[in-house]
Amino acid sequence: MARKARGARVHSDVHAVDGGEAELLRDADREGGWVLCVGGVPQSYVDLSDPTYLDFEYMQMMGAVVDVREPAGVALDAVHIGGGGLTLPRYIAATRPGSRQVVFEPDRELVRLVRERLPVRNVPGLRIRTTDGRSGMAALADEADDLVVMDAFVEGSMPVELATHESTLEVRRVLRPGGVYLMNVADGFRLGYTRRVVATVRSVFRHVLLLGEPGVLRGRRFGNLVVAASGEPLPVDELTRRGAAAAFPVRVMAGDVLGGFCGGAAPLRDGEDVQAPEPPPQVFGRS
Repeated sequence: MARKARGARVHSDVHAVDGGEAELLRDADREGGWVLCVGGVPQSYVDLSDPTYLDFEYMQMMGAVVDVREPAGVALDAVHIGGGGLTLPRYIAATRPGSRQVVFEPDRELVRLVRERLPVRNVPGLRIRTTDGRSGMAALADEADDLVVMDAFVEGSMPVELATHESTLEVRRVLRPGGVYLMNVADGFRLGYTRRVVATVRSVFRHVLLLGEPGVLRGRRFGNLVVAASGEPLPVDELTRRGAAAAFPVRVMAGDVLGGFCGGAAPLRDGEDVQAPEPPPQVFGRS
């Protein structure tokens, strides 16, 4: 899920998908701009005319990590857990020719809708598999990829089974040495869930960052945060500079500061009865 960054949206049409109802809304301010909503929650922004344009703030954060982690234009082997409108795969294909990418998306009807209305035929090197993230990751070879992106939501809530210690170990297994793991986390008051997610990732990866707008990082409002992790150091200084200069300024937490943020939170484990937070109704004008 995501909060919009800019632009007026005008209603288009509603489609039944496996996860409920999906709606496509045209962006009246950008030719080729579309917002994909599922269950009334904005999931993706896609600009069919310019795949390098990233509208949602959290997607800008993810794009920034990709851009500063590897030299411009270097092709990547990437795995995306959660499809939506395929915003980041389109961005990587456009900015890093020759990249090979696979997307795991279990909602077959959502995949069909995106293929029909937000075509991906012109996105080279992209494969979409209609399977869940855990099953898809289990089928991948060891050290096969440079990037794993976890951006999966059921309406406004993250599937907890994709954020556990066991799931994160699978991500580390699939990543090459120096590869990067990116997660989109949605949370609000006091960020209790995010603290556990970060503690989980820190239990598996040596280098971990948390990026977000100051208001969200302080737990003052519900929103998106990005976790970045790797076995090798991440470009903290460059990401901090970029975040400070962004239209919506972004803070970067790392090292001891991030350890203090976790505050002794326990890693998530398979089988725990934990619910990921859902956005309050007022966030998206739902009743």
